[in-house]
Amino acid sequence: MREPSADAGRTLGVYVHVPFCARRCDYCAFATWAGLHHLSEAYVDACLSQLNRAYDKGLGPAATVFFGGGTPSQLPGNDLARLLDGVRRQEGAEVTVECNPEDVTVGLLRTYAAAGVNRVSLGVQSLAAHVLTSLGRRHSSETVPRAVAAIGEVGFSSFSVDLIYGARGETDDDWMATLEGVLGLDPSPPHVSAYALQAEPGTALWRDPDRHPDDDVQARRYEMADEVLETAGLPWYEISNWSRPGHECRHNQNYWRQGEYLGVGCAAHSHLDGRRFWNIRTPERYMAAIASDHSPVAGEERLDSDQRLLESLELAVRTREGVDATALPDDGTLVGLVARDACRAVLTLRGRLLANEVACRLRAPTPIAQDDAEHLCPDPIRVDGR
Repeated sequence: MREPSADAGRTLGVYVHVPFCARRCDYCAFATWAGLHHLSEAYVDACLSQLNRAYDKGLGPAATVFFGGGTPSQLPGNDLARLLDGVRRQEGAEVTVECNPEDVTVGLLRTYAAAGVNRVSLGVQSLAAHVLTSLGRRHSSETVPRAVAAIGEVGFSSFSVDLIYGARGETDDDWMATLEGVLGLDPSPPHVSAYALQAEPGTALWRDPDRHPDDDVQARRYEMADEVLETAGLPWYEISNWSRPGHECRHNQNYWRQGEYLGVGCAAHSHLDGRRFWNIRTPERYMAAIASDHSPVAGEERLDSDQRLLESLELAVRTREGVDATALPDDGTLVGLVARDACRAVLTLRGRLLANEVACRLRAPTPIAQDDAEHLCPDPIRVDGR
């Protein structure tokens, strides 16, 4: 459901949570369930009802839409198309669907494209068979080039490959082979996300300490990823994300800029009008609340002005745009972690590895006059990735 971009000055995102999976991965702590696919049609109906309530209350058209999960590609293509048709979007809206390689077919992608999807996020994680087994993934490395070829055949010009590093059993050679193999796909991905494996409480990985990742190993793997991707023409623009210019994920950028978004579906989070709220976690209870004409909201919070400012800095410092230079002390304690000019402070490579420690030192920036800002900051700061 597309609308003119009359509200183009406002960036609003819509996140749709699809909780269905064929199998839960060993590291997954998200609100996902296997064996509930029979609920898909009714779940889509509930999501559409939540959307319609939001539009009745004045929600505007979205500049970005993101289907996450779970595994959105486990939802029948026609159901996803029906759900997307219920989302009011600006002209030129970015619409992303997360897919697992084993689910991708030309037919499914054509259904997506006809519905308005223009970006795919492919959950590759690794190209090493033993690493995929360690992570509890279903797909094989052979399915990845076939999935990417289908993406190219259908004509998606923007897509992302998601990777995970640090699994036990993975070697530096395995990780390098994955990076080089991903860049060698046809077509080559214009966007790569690479995340450090984390052992989240309650997961199968958490219950097996022998498989917990090593911090020093993960730091080395991150440095490898940054060098390989930067050399290939994909500079970093957020700690875990690299892309060719113009292929950044606009939906995620809205999050990092503290923008507004509506979360649709079970466990989905929203940020609207200074209010943060999140939906009931399980799909059955979420659907029951909607069917009973009750609110699906499970909890909420409002940040005061100081909290919002600190949060905005914590989000911004993770990006290549950085933060106001005066938001971080210039007393020598951050030497080697932050590159700065008179206006901006941006994390160095080493700073990205220690981003949480840098974030602990953030403070309200010192205001400067507009004339001074234009004089001091004619261009964005350029940071050496090393």
